[in-house]
Amino acid sequence: MPTLHWIGKDKVINHHQDVPFRLLDHQYGALADGTQTPEPTGSGNQIIHGDNLEALKALLPQYEGRVKCIYIDPPYNTGEEGWVYNDNVNDPKFKKWLHQVVGKEGEDLSRHDKWLCMMFPRLKLLHKLLAEDGAIFVSIDDNELAALCLVLSEIFGDRNHIATFIWEKRTNRENRKEVSYRHDYIVAYRKSSTAQGSNLKLLTMSTEALSRYKNPDNDPRGDWKSDPATAQAGHATQSQFYTLVAPNGKKHEVQSGRCWVYTEEVMNEAIKDKRIWFGESGNNVPRIKTYLNAKERGLVPETIWFASEVSTNEAAKVELKQIFGGRAAFETPKPWQLIERVLQVASDKDSIILDSFAGSGATAHAVLNLNKEDGGNRKVILIEMEDYAEHVTAERVKRVMQGFAGQPGTGGSFDYLTLGEPVFTDGGELNERAGLPGLRQYIYYAETKQALPPLAEAEADNAAFLALHDDTAYYFHYEPDAVTTLSHDFLATMRTRAGQYIIYADNCLLPAEFLTQHGIIFKKIPRDISRF
Repeated sequence: MPTLHWIGKDKVINHHQDVPFRLLDHQYGALADGTQTPEPTGSGNQIIHGDNLEALKALLPQYEGRVKCIYIDPPYNTGEEGWVYNDNVNDPKFKKWLHQVVGKEGEDLSRHDKWLCMMFPRLKLLHKLLAEDGAIFVSIDDNELAALCLVLSEIFGDRNHIATFIWEKRTNRENRKEVSYRHDYIVAYRKSSTAQGSNLKLLTMSTEALSRYKNPDNDPRGDWKSDPATAQAGHATQSQFYTLVAPNGKKHEVQSGRCWVYTEEVMNEAIKDKRIWFGESGNNVPRIKTYLNAKERGLVPETIWFASEVSTNEAAKVELKQIFGGRAAFETPKPWQLIERVLQVASDKDSIILDSFAGSGATAHAVLNLNKEDGGNRKVILIEMEDYAEHVTAERVKRVMQGFAGQPGTGGSFDYLTLGEPVFTDGGELNERAGLPGLRQYIYYAETKQALPPLAEAEADNAAFLALHDDTAYYFHYEPDAVTTLSHDFLATMRTRAGQYIIYADNCLLPAEFLTQHGIIFKKIPRDISRF
């Protein structure tokens, strides 16, 4: 498989492993009635303000392998700088990160090298978060399409490329440039080609499409619509040119440049089976009857998504102004209808949806709207690193939940979070400012790659107990202002029965033979705590 090489790749190819693990701090919960609460809503919907690289790492304990659909709209790297976020990756935050990770070599990088350095570690973490039967959709234009496809193939596997969709983003001609660009791309990859079933779903037929199916002749096979019985003759064989004789004896000839879809033998069989329709009079031009059945009620998604179906950039800007009472809150929003199409083909009603370049919050708008339409319970996680995360991204979601410009609200709720303290200090010690709940969550995930169960499950044991997983009981015996010891006294406080015990503490007074005999593994804090 071809791979892409760029200046700085060797510095970022495993950088996702070096990203410090930070905890997420809950700021407030937002409810559909416009009120805010200091307590978490429990909705599962989150808007996170912070560097999306660190935020993605922070999501791993709870969401690794659980996200069904990822949609991202990263900077297109056009070289223009007039947008709300800087689109030629010269943002001061990014330049600082690039200097820290790539070093002096980064000073010689082209804007394409910089873009790839920015995207690669983020895509690696997104791959970790995606479920085995999940899919990622990435909006992009010509500037980085080729590079993006090569990087996605390297991370996800080239055989996991689903399609590159074309979206008609504008319907008017743009005369101020050399070429009028009317479309963008959405590149789609699946996590695994071995997952059972397709990653994409059939699109539900619209009411207008269903209305084309009728049954004027009371066909026992049910409703049908008529399709042309002729086709262009470009690749036809001689057997498709003949005089068709209707049951009433009327003869039908094909027009110049056309041929019959079926050979004469097949056509006569279809006429005998009453699958050819000559109109109620029996004298009309013959047409083929296409029946409506359960399979045909769904439509396979096509690779071209027209503006008439999924809206345009300009329409999204107009609607966003309506949401914000006439204020132009964001220059280049994606239409939520476009993202809803992604969700229609790539999510279930209870899926987790992730967008780590949240921008104006269109992904949350699409999720909330689709949940309202089909009664789904999809959860959405947005990450936005820029300062407008609260007054644009989160504010839009609040207004969509409540209703705007005469539009009814979607309902719902979400929690607003920020990046908190890192788990480890620069010296490698546990960061006491991170707080015990966050440290407990980190330890359990480092051991099991599972989210820490609710605290209620630990109440029947001592304060150090984390949870029981695969017949192993996990304990984190830690006190910020004291030295903890694994001793007989501590063992006497343990209540959970298990085949094996993993116990973290500062010291251990028990002999190795005793530990082995009783299936106990001692891990020293912080030396034996895994980093990921």
